[in-house]
Amino acid sequence: MASSTLSENRAIYEVKPIPLDQNVLQKHAAFFDKNQDGVIYPWETFRGLREIGCGIPLSTAVAIFINLGLTGATRPGKFPSPLLPIEIRNIQLGKHGSDTDVYDKEGRFVPSKFEEIFSKHARTHPNALTSDELNEMIKSNREPIDLKGWIGSQVEWRLLYKLGKDKNGLLQKEIVRGVYDGSVFERLKAENEKNN
Repeated sequence: MASSTLSENRAIYEVKPIPLDQNVLQKHAAFFDKNQDGVIYPWETFRGLREIGCGIPLSTAVAIFINLGLTGATRPGKFPSPLLPIEIRNIQLGKHGSDTDVYDKEGRFVPSKFEEIFSKHARTHPNALTSDELNEMIKSNREPIDLKGWIGSQVEWRLLYKLGKDKNGLLQKEIVRGVYDGSVFERLKAENEKNN
């Protein structure tokens, strides 16, 4: 995948407005709800990951990891399901520790926390993160005795870096912003389709 064209061609992609009944975190997750029934199953997560350019082994592992990690939290009071569904309406309940806090507890976007990622960690380029800067940011957000959060953050950010970095190995601010509102997934899907 030629991810450098992602930023260069950003004008050709339309950013869809967030429906009034969805918070930003729900919009982020909605890309993976392939049949738009409000529930994301592992096979939908897998399909979404494949659409944005992940290989079969990575998509399989990440789909199981995500659905296993979020199914219980997003289905409070319900009996565990072997199908590992994630309920989008409750996705904010799956928010893990050791993250950037760009999403608040209700799943809303917090602009000051987003800007903090770059003001604190983007030293080489003010609007992009290198691999080392990304690692530093992940480590600085770690909370004590939060193994689940550490692993979750590492998986999310390293996957984003793999898929979204440009030809110079930089993760641009606009790409990171697009992950939070879900718009970058459509861009990645279009680029992946174009290159395959």
